Amino acid sequence: MPATPHGLPELVPVLARGKHRNPRKGACFMELASYLAGERWSDRPSCTHPLLSEVARLVNDLTSDAGRPRLAGLIPAVIGVTTDDVRMDAEIALRCAQSALPVVAEDRQRVLAVSVLSGERVLATLEGRPIDELSDVSRAALGSVPLAADRARTLLGDVGVAVRGYRKHAAPATVRCAVRGLAEACVPDPDQLMLRLLDDVIVACEPWRTTANNPRVAPEMWVDACQLTGGN
Repeated sequence: MPATPHGLPELVPVLARGKHRNPRKGACFMELASYLAGERWSDRPSCTHPLLSEVARLVNDLTSDAGRPRLAGLIPAVIGVTTDDVRMDAEIALRCAQSALPVVAEDRQRVLAVSVLSGERVLATLEGRPIDELSDVSRAALGSVPLAADRARTLLGDVGVAVRGYRKHAAPATVRCAVRGLAEACVPDPDQLMLRLLDDVIVACEPWRTTANNPRVAPEMWVDACQLTGGN
């Protein structure tokens, strides 16, 4: 993608659903992140944690064509956010479950209630706290669906969660269920809920930001470029 002397691409590709072979075909959220990070064109760049990338891809693909341009300003914020610390996986999955649980359809509520409890237990285990401790946000999310929450507590009992299996299977499954649940929720503006979720997840991951991956385009310049092309 040819760039101007300031590092901005001559033409900012329109955000679109799915993978794209090159910028001429369009770009998804994470493909543009790979470009801004100076990496090979990919929707799975190394500059961003895999589970954070998964959230971004899902939000990108499930947001409507009309709402998708609003995501563009968040792209620089995912660059350099990665770690091997399992707490980041748990924070991402927990934020997704907490956000989605109060608004998703009934058939997803028990799964996400289990996800909230599991995420809290993983974090408690990693941080050396009692596994039955809950954050105020989790307590409120579970309180919004009391029947599903009771069933989730019965299902999990009082045992801990295997951290390795959680990272490999439960956390990604939670992210997929939560974002899809938000996209299909009977609310006036699901696009706004998904945008807010992605922003919240990025903020939650800020403690793991590195300085090794600096975007080739200053974030404020990127936002200006997106606004000029309708991606505000």
